[in-house]
Amino acid sequence: MNTTTTSEFKPSLGLLDATMIVAGSMIGSGIFIVSADITRHVGSAGWLLVVWLITGFMTLTAALSYGELSAMFPKAGGQYVYLKESYNPLVGFLYGWSFFSVIQTGTIAAVGAAFCKFAAYFFPVLELNEANIVLSIGNWHVYVAQLVAIGMIVLLTYINSRGIQGGKMIQTTFTVTKLLSLFGLIIAGFWMLKPDIWQANWQQAWEMRSMTAPPAGTAFNWQDFVLPLTGAAAAGAIAASMVGSIFSSDAWNNVTFIAGEIKNPRKNIGWSLLLGTGIVTLIYVSCNMMYLGVLPLDQIAFAKSDRVAVSAANVIFGETGTYVIAVMIMISTFGCNNGLILAGARVYHTMAGDGLFFKKAANLNQFQVPAWALWAQCIVASLLCLSGKYGDLLDMVSFVVVIFYVLTIIGIFILRKKQPDVERPYKAVGYPFLPALYICMGIGFCILLLLFKREYTWPGLLITLLGVPLYYFAAGRAKNNQV
Repeated sequence: MNTTTTSEFKPSLGLLDATMIVAGSMIGSGIFIVSADITRHVGSAGWLLVVWLITGFMTLTAALSYGELSAMFPKAGGQYVYLKESYNPLVGFLYGWSFFSVIQTGTIAAVGAAFCKFAAYFFPVLELNEANIVLSIGNWHVYVAQLVAIGMIVLLTYINSRGIQGGKMIQTTFTVTKLLSLFGLIIAGFWMLKPDIWQANWQQAWEMRSMTAPPAGTAFNWQDFVLPLTGAAAAGAIAASMVGSIFSSDAWNNVTFIAGEIKNPRKNIGWSLLLGTGIVTLIYVSCNMMYLGVLPLDQIAFAKSDRVAVSAANVIFGETGTYVIAVMIMISTFGCNNGLILAGARVYHTMAGDGLFFKKAANLNQFQVPAWALWAQCIVASLLCLSGKYGDLLDMVSFVVVIFYVLTIIGIFILRKKQPDVERPYKAVGYPFLPALYICMGIGFCILLLLFKREYTWPGLLITLLGVPLYYFAAGRAKNNQV
């Protein structure tokens, strides 16, 4: 027989809680950093904003489309369930496998590392240098920062294993704090806007250019370190730059994983997706406009260690700006990881209920949360922290993440034919135009990466395809258990 849970999820999260999970899971450290890489790829103010606007439009469109699916299947598991219902259990499993092996766990590890990177401003022992190595085996080193990142993951996992209320309180508190902090930073930046810098940044706003860092000790100039881009090269630059903006805008769908714990999920999930992604898109675009108002374009592109927000804060607040941003990112990443940890385990719980994951993950503990799944996720994320390779893995799976989003939204069209009589309290906004537009944009993004940035594509596909033999192994075991 199929594995069953020992108890049921308890709906205890309202619309505000769900919205904070959407926004809090999206905002980590990306908005403070990735604009540097985007600017190096596109080399102009106009195209920097276009990249963020395209990403925001795609995110909002996908979120509005997911509202229909969440209303049809208001239960734990989210995207895994949608893919399984639209296609077959194999497609759902491939998503769940990628989610467990890299997407969610790798993001948790990366966010933990970002927390430590900025905490190092206050605690130098967290800097990644030889003085802070705890253990060395050949060329593999364990740093204090990695252990602190693991400690953070373990702490949040423990809190969430004690019931949904603790995770809910952390999520709401930290997300409200970082939203207010970001709005405060943006307002302060516009107040300190430098008209000469703003005008200079917009003089050639629509000429796409690749920017190269000058050698150490050499001043940047537009003649020697800029290459104009046109045609296919320009399209490839947009796709490559969107890897960072999509990563920064990802995890908005985490709220669908906890549908079983949301009050009135048929209504509140759709609204939380709209509100959460809308708020974050507004913040991201406004933040980049603020960068353009206080920093010359080359200082955005070549900010030290890509820390654009630190450079901007130093202009706005003086020497204390570095510490202001460090505190903001520590708050942001702590809250972000709480949302990721809370939501991710629900996917493995649902997979286990289908016989496609470890049996114990299907059980809920006395606090009505999937504690075993939470700790399994914690172990994998901690191992990725120690490997130091999570950043490379996340770049590799950006391609796969968008493929699964595209497949899920295609699923709306499939389910309207397969299950026409299923109640749809909420229908995809702009159907069929907006969902179809997202599908075209997502496919276009993936094709451009395949053509121009293969290092972002085939490794992620390989990780996903490793799930095929694992699926047949798991499905075979589940079938034997039924006999």
